Amino acid sequence: MNANTLRITEIFYSLQGESRTLGLPTVFVRLTGCPLRCVYCDTEYAFHGGERRQLDDILKEVASYKPRYVCVTGGEPLAQPECHTLLSALCDAGYQVSLETSGALSVAQVDPRVSKVMDLKTPASGEVHRNLMDNIAFITAHDQIKFVLCDREDYDWARFQLDTHKLSEKAGEVLFSPSFGQLSATDLANWIVEDNLPVRFQMQLHKLLWNDAAGH
Repeated sequence: MNANTLRITEIFYSLQGESRTLGLPTVFVRLTGCPLRCVYCDTEYAFHGGERRQLDDILKEVASYKPRYVCVTGGEPLAQPECHTLLSALCDAGYQVSLETSGALSVAQVDPRVSKVMDLKTPASGEVHRNLMDNIAFITAHDQIKFVLCDREDYDWARFQLDTHKLSEKAGEVLFSPSFGQLSATDLANWIVEDNLPVRFQMQLHKLLWNDAAGH
């Protein structure tokens, strides 16, 4: 990869549909490429293609929206090494920056000013073997851990990880989400309440508002 260039699928301004900043106007920078193939993926169009763009050009487009919040997403953003340069540059520009990452690649070098939203892959995702559990050591109260759950077995697995790794003590938020169209949101909400879990239930706001599978 050329220095200070990244392959970008799209840059757009919308409401954040997930995570701690749910509902807040946010610029999304979607990087191209992902080494995972989760069964429920809703951004397969970001696996290939995209446009190689200079870092300065990316920053200029982001600034044109005058945002407070910027989310770097994918694909898997960390699959491009220059993602780290982008994250730091966005922080330097004064934005509140989040990174949506699969947890399959190391987050050790992510700028500490960035809020990492790390998605631990469940058995039903088809990619549970890709979880890099060493990443948990780099999670702080500034960060978030997300589980996308497809069925009761996924829920029980996630609850075990929550207990075993004391995730609610490490991360600022632990997020449990139903996989859209696979797990009843009501069932998941009831399980969380019944078990009194220290997690935040969430649904994908963009899908409720716009029936938008791509995360806009």
